[in-house]
Amino acid sequence: MARRIVLLVSLLLSACAAGDAPPPRTERAEAAPPEAPAPVRTVGLDSARLASAVERAAALPRLHALVVARGGRVYAERYFRGPGREGRANVKSVSKSIVSALVGIAIHEGHLSGVDQPVAPFFERHLRGDADSLKRRITVGNLLSMQAGLEPTSFSEYGAWVSSRDWVGYVVRRPMVDRPGGRMLYSTGSTHLLSALLTRATGMSTYAYARSRLARPLGIELRPWTTDPQGIYFGGNEMRLTPRDMLRFGELYRNGGVHEGKQVVPAEWVRDSWVQRTRSPYNGHGYGYGWWMRPAGEGGEHTVYFAWGYGGQFIFVVPELELTVVVTSEAEAPREGGHLRAVHALLDQEIIPAAVAGEAQRPRS
Repeated sequence: MARRIVLLVSLLLSACAAGDAPPPRTERAEAAPPEAPAPVRTVGLDSARLASAVERAAALPRLHALVVARGGRVYAERYFRGPGREGRANVKSVSKSIVSALVGIAIHEGHLSGVDQPVAPFFERHLRGDADSLKRRITVGNLLSMQAGLEPTSFSEYGAWVSSRDWVGYVVRRPMVDRPGGRMLYSTGSTHLLSALLTRATGMSTYAYARSRLARPLGIELRPWTTDPQGIYFGGNEMRLTPRDMLRFGELYRNGGVHEGKQVVPAEWVRDSWVQRTRSPYNGHGYGYGWWMRPAGEGGEHTVYFAWGYGGQFIFVVPELELTVVVTSEAEAPREGGHLRAVHALLDQEIIPAAVAGEAQRPRS
């Protein structure tokens, strides 16, 4: 009986406790934000926008050629004036992007240890008697990103530099106006030092190395170009390519360094080249290892990476749209920004929107 009483009391207490306890809280589920619609994958190029792009290009008196490819297929190829399809254009500073590719290949092959390698040991003869210790801190990467700190040899200094008897010595002896890795100081002399460095590191001329490692794998007939008085091929200027050659180089980078299934430029080098290291104080564009970059499109929603040569020589690559665009222009025209702005506007206002809209049209070969 006592045991039954204890059990009854225990059950009553449990019931009271349960009754006193607040009801279990029911969490009200927050409404999940609606998922953003997946971007629509388009193919081809909107024909009306592409026709407008061609019409605008034809109206630019300094523009020679326009080639537009998407997904590796050419949708527009027009030659308005200048050398024509088979003619070779002086691509000017587009050469800098090509020299950058050669540096990446040389690092991969072990001729150079990497972008942090100091360059002073290659130029000891020119550094004798120079007490500026900052020069010994200049690296391969500093030359590639235009952050060497040396007083530039471009613009007002360009003529005196290329008229000198020793181009490499002229650059190395320039005073330091910033620390290595500091602000951007655009200088063709920096890329020429890379050409000299490649020549000494690989035991081949820059031309021979470029032809062997880059031109032949891409099916490009690369011809010799200007050399300095010591026989070093001009680093960063004077290469001559057809628009189709330029397209092959742009497509190589768009495809992560691969051409027809072969890794020509290391994929990591392509990625590193497209990382912004500095920014131009003149135009606001970013700069990596021999490549420019900026927001592109009508709302700046895309990123375009581009090789850029004086006068309006361009290889534009918009990876997310699988877009590669080549423009060549009059190379010896006076320096002014109107033509360049018009070319960038052509890309932003016509060609990129044509790719965004897309069209299932048959590509033109």
